Amino acid sequence: MSSRPFVLLSVATSVDGHIDDTSPERLLLSNTEDFDRVDQVRAASDAILIGGNTLRRDNPRLLVNSEKRRADRVTAGKPEYPLKVTISASGDLSRDLKFWHFGDKKVVYTTDASAPKLRETLDGLADVVSTGPTVDFSALLDDLAARGVERLMVEGGGQIHTQFLSQGLVDEIHLAIAPLLVGDAAAPRFLHPADYPGGSTHRMMLLGVQTLGDVVVLRYAPKAQTA
Repeated sequence: MSSRPFVLLSVATSVDGHIDDTSPERLLLSNTEDFDRVDQVRAASDAILIGGNTLRRDNPRLLVNSEKRRADRVTAGKPEYPLKVTISASGDLSRDLKFWHFGDKKVVYTTDASAPKLRETLDGLADVVSTGPTVDFSALLDDLAARGVERLMVEGGGQIHTQFLSQGLVDEIHLAIAPLLVGDAAAPRFLHPADYPGGSTHRMMLLGVQTLGDVVVLRYAPKAQTA
Protein backbone atom coordinates (compact mmCIF):
# COMPACT_ATOMS: atom_id res chain seq x y z
CA MET A 1 0.00 0.00 0.00
CA SER A 2 1.18 3.52 -0.78
CA SER A 3 2.34 5.68 2.11
CA ARG A 4 -0.28 8.04 3.44
CA PRO A 5 -0.46 11.62 2.15
CA PHE A 6 1.32 14.49 3.88
CA VAL A 7 -1.53 16.20 5.76
CA LEU A 8 -1.50 20.00 5.98
CA LEU A 9 -4.18 21.56 8.16
CA SER A 10 -5.05 25.14 7.15
CA VAL A 11 -7.15 27.50 9.26
CA ALA A 12 -7.75 31.20 9.90
CA THR A 13 -8.91 32.28 13.35
CA SER A 14 -9.67 35.40 15.30
CA VAL A 15 -7.35 36.34 18.16
CA ASP A 16 -9.80 34.59 20.52
CA GLY A 17 -9.75 31.36 18.50
CA HIS A 18 -12.95 31.52 16.47
CA ILE A 19 -13.23 30.54 12.79
CA ASP A 20 -16.51 32.43 12.24
CA ASP A 21 -19.13 34.45 14.07
CA THR A 22 -22.84 33.66 14.37
CA SER A 23 -24.12 36.10 11.75
CA PRO A 24 -25.72 34.78 8.52
CA GLU A 25 -22.75 36.01 6.47
CA ARG A 26 -19.39 34.26 6.52
CA LEU A 27 -16.84 36.22 8.61
CA LEU A 28 -13.82 36.98 6.43
CA LEU A 29 -10.83 36.52 8.71
CA SER A 30 -8.09 36.55 6.07
CA ASN A 31 -7.04 39.55 4.01
CA THR A 32 -6.21 39.73 0.29
CA GLU A 33 -2.60 38.66 0.80
CA ASP A 34 -3.54 35.68 2.94
CA PHE A 35 -6.28 34.54 0.55
CA ASP A 36 -3.61 34.51 -2.17
CA ARG A 37 -1.32 32.43 0.08
CA VAL A 38 -4.13 29.92 0.63
CA ASP A 39 -4.67 29.75 -3.12
CA GLN A 40 -0.99 28.92 -3.56
CA VAL A 41 -1.18 26.17 -0.93
CA ARG A 42 -4.23 24.74 -2.68
CA ALA A 43 -2.39 24.75 -6.00
CA ALA A 44 0.50 22.83 -4.42
CA SER A 45 -1.84 20.16 -3.04
CA ASP A 46 -3.09 16.99 -4.68
CA ALA A 47 -6.39 17.09 -2.78
CA ILE A 48 -8.36 19.57 -0.65
CA LEU A 49 -10.69 18.36 2.11
CA ILE A 50 -13.57 20.16 3.78
CA GLY A 51 -16.24 18.79 6.12
CA GLY A 52 -19.89 18.31 5.26
CA ASN A 53 -21.04 20.81 7.90
CA THR A 54 -18.90 23.52 6.32
CA LEU A 55 -20.19 22.60 2.86
CA ARG A 56 -23.77 23.05 4.01
CA ARG A 57 -23.07 26.28 5.88
CA ASP A 58 -20.76 28.12 3.47
CA ASN A 59 -21.49 26.44 0.11
CA PRO A 60 -17.92 27.02 -1.19
CA ARG A 61 -16.62 26.10 -4.65
CA LEU A 62 -13.19 25.24 -3.16
CA LEU A 63 -11.04 26.00 -6.20
CA VAL A 64 -7.59 27.21 -7.19
CA ASN A 65 -8.47 30.71 -8.37
CA SER A 66 -5.23 31.75 -10.08
CA GLU A 67 -5.21 30.92 -13.79
CA LYS A 68 -1.40 30.85 -13.77
CA ARG A 69 -1.27 28.38 -10.89
CA ARG A 70 -3.78 26.14 -12.64
CA ALA A 71 -1.73 26.36 -15.85
CA ASP A 72 1.43 25.50 -13.91
CA ARG A 73 -0.31 22.41 -12.52
CA VAL A 74 -1.17 21.27 -16.03
CA THR A 75 2.39 21.93 -17.22
CA ALA A 76 3.63 19.75 -14.35
CA GLY A 77 1.41 16.90 -15.54
CA LYS A 78 -1.26 17.35 -12.86
CA PRO A 79 -5.01 17.94 -13.24
CA GLU A 80 -5.95 21.62 -13.49
CA TYR A 81 -7.67 21.40 -10.10
CA PRO A 82 -6.83 19.27 -7.05
CA LEU A 83 -9.17 16.43 -6.10
CA LYS A 84 -11.96 17.78 -3.88
CA VAL A 85 -12.80 15.70 -0.81
CA THR A 86 -15.54 15.90 1.78
CA ILE A 87 -16.75 13.86 4.76
CA SER A 88 -20.36 13.25 5.74
CA ALA A 89 -21.40 10.70 8.33
CA SER A 90 -25.05 11.71 7.96
CA GLY A 91 -25.11 11.66 4.17
CA ASP A 92 -27.15 14.86 4.16
CA LEU A 93 -25.48 16.62 1.23
CA SER A 94 -27.53 18.32 -1.44
CA ARG A 95 -26.81 17.73 -5.11
CA ASP A 96 -27.18 21.49 -5.62
CA LEU A 97 -24.09 22.49 -3.60
CA LYS A 98 -21.51 24.41 -5.65
CA PHE A 99 -18.80 21.99 -4.52
CA TRP A 100 -19.99 19.34 -6.99
CA HIS A 101 -20.29 21.60 -10.03
CA PHE A 102 -16.89 23.29 -10.20
CA GLY A 103 -13.36 21.93 -10.53
CA ASP A 104 -12.40 18.36 -11.36
CA LYS A 105 -13.00 15.05 -9.55
CA LYS A 106 -14.71 14.76 -6.16
CA VAL A 107 -14.90 12.04 -3.52
CA VAL A 108 -17.06 11.70 -0.39
CA TYR A 109 -16.17 9.55 2.61
CA THR A 110 -19.10 8.31 4.63
CA THR A 111 -20.49 5.38 6.65
CA ASP A 112 -22.04 2.09 5.57
CA ALA A 113 -25.47 3.39 6.62
CA SER A 114 -25.28 6.63 4.61
CA ALA A 115 -23.44 5.39 1.51
CA PRO A 116 -26.52 4.18 -0.43
CA LYS A 117 -28.31 7.51 0.00
CA LEU A 118 -25.24 9.49 -1.05
CA ARG A 119 -24.61 7.29 -4.10
CA GLU A 120 -28.16 7.98 -5.25
CA THR A 121 -27.99 11.71 -4.51
CA LEU A 122 -24.57 12.29 -6.07
CA ASP A 123 -24.81 9.87 -8.99
CA GLY A 124 -22.48 11.16 -11.72
CA LEU A 125 -21.03 13.90 -9.52
CA ALA A 126 -18.70 12.18 -7.04
CA ASP A 127 -17.21 8.90 -5.89
CA VAL A 128 -18.78 7.75 -2.62
CA VAL A 129 -16.57 5.65 -0.34
CA SER A 130 -17.75 3.99 2.87
CA THR A 131 -15.18 3.42 5.60
CA GLY A 132 -17.37 1.22 7.82
CA PRO A 133 -19.85 1.92 10.64
CA THR A 134 -18.14 5.26 11.30
CA VAL A 135 -15.95 7.57 9.22
CA ASP A 136 -12.46 6.11 9.60
CA PHE A 137 -9.91 8.86 9.02
CA SER A 138 -7.00 6.44 8.69
CA ALA A 139 -8.88 4.46 6.04
CA LEU A 140 -9.68 7.75 4.31
CA LEU A 141 -5.99 8.59 4.06
CA ASP A 142 -5.17 5.10 2.80
CA ASP A 143 -7.81 5.43 0.08
CA LEU A 144 -6.48 8.85 -0.96
CA ALA A 145 -2.98 7.40 -1.17
CA ALA A 146 -4.30 4.69 -3.49
CA ARG A 147 -5.71 7.49 -5.66
CA GLY A 148 -2.25 9.01 -5.99
CA VAL A 149 -2.69 11.80 -3.42
CA GLU A 150 0.65 12.69 -1.85
CA ARG A 151 -0.30 16.03 -0.29
CA LEU A 152 -3.68 16.69 1.35
CA MET A 153 -4.83 20.15 2.44
CA VAL A 154 -7.50 20.07 5.18
CA GLU A 155 -9.56 23.27 5.41
CA GLY A 156 -11.96 22.44 8.23
CA GLY A 157 -14.26 22.97 9.93
CA GLY A 158 -13.65 22.55 13.65
CA GLN A 159 -14.88 18.96 13.95
CA ILE A 160 -12.68 17.88 11.04
CA HIS A 161 -9.62 19.71 12.38
CA THR A 162 -10.20 18.14 15.80
CA GLN A 163 -10.44 14.62 14.40
CA PHE A 164 -7.27 14.88 12.34
CA LEU A 165 -5.24 16.44 15.16
CA SER A 166 -6.54 14.23 17.98
CA GLN A 167 -5.76 11.11 15.92
CA GLY A 168 -2.20 12.27 15.27
CA LEU A 169 -2.70 12.48 11.50
CA VAL A 170 -1.49 16.05 10.84
CA ASP A 171 2.03 16.74 9.58
CA GLU A 172 1.82 20.54 9.44
CA ILE A 173 -0.51 23.31 10.60
CA HIS A 174 -0.90 26.69 8.91
CA LEU A 175 -2.57 28.93 11.49
CA ALA A 176 -3.49 32.41 10.24
CA ILE A 177 -4.43 34.79 13.04
CA ALA A 178 -6.58 37.80 12.16
CA PRO A 179 -6.70 40.96 14.31
CA LEU A 180 -10.34 40.40 15.25
CA LEU A 181 -12.18 39.48 18.45
CA VAL A 182 -15.43 37.56 18.01
CA GLY A 183 -16.36 37.27 21.68
CA ASP A 184 -19.38 35.00 21.12
CA ALA A 185 -19.44 31.72 23.01
CA ALA A 186 -21.79 30.26 20.37
CA ALA A 187 -19.40 31.02 17.50
CA PRO A 188 -17.52 28.05 16.01
CA ARG A 189 -13.99 27.48 17.20
CA PHE A 190 -10.84 26.17 15.53
CA LEU A 191 -10.72 23.07 17.77
CA HIS A 192 -13.06 21.17 20.08
CA PRO A 193 -12.16 19.46 23.38
CA ALA A 194 -10.31 16.19 22.72
CA ASP A 195 -7.47 13.99 23.91
CA TYR A 196 -4.61 15.34 21.81
CA PRO A 197 -1.37 13.34 21.45
CA GLY A 198 1.09 14.29 24.19
CA GLY A 199 -1.49 16.19 26.20
CA SER A 200 -1.30 19.81 27.30
CA THR A 201 2.49 19.77 27.85
CA HIS A 202 3.38 18.79 24.27
CA ARG A 203 5.03 21.80 22.61
CA MET A 204 4.82 21.63 18.83
CA MET A 205 7.77 22.67 16.70
CA LEU A 206 7.45 26.14 15.15
CA LEU A 207 8.47 25.94 11.48
CA GLY A 208 8.02 29.57 10.52
CA VAL A 209 6.24 32.89 10.95
CA GLN A 210 4.95 35.03 8.09
CA THR A 211 3.37 38.48 8.25
CA LEU A 212 0.84 39.29 5.53
CA GLY A 213 -0.54 42.76 6.10
CA ASP A 214 -2.40 42.59 9.41
CA VAL A 215 -2.50 38.75 9.44
CA VAL A 216 0.19 36.56 10.99
CA VAL A 217 0.65 33.00 9.72
CA LEU A 218 2.24 30.46 12.08
CA ARG A 219 3.50 27.13 10.73
CA TYR A 220 3.71 24.25 13.22
CA ALA A 221 4.76 20.59 13.02
CA PRO A 222 2.39 18.82 15.48
CA LYS A 223 4.29 15.53 15.51
CA ALA A 224 7.61 17.17 16.29
CA GLN A 225 8.42 18.59 19.70
CA THR A 226 10.66 21.39 20.83
CA ALA A 227 13.54 20.50 23.08
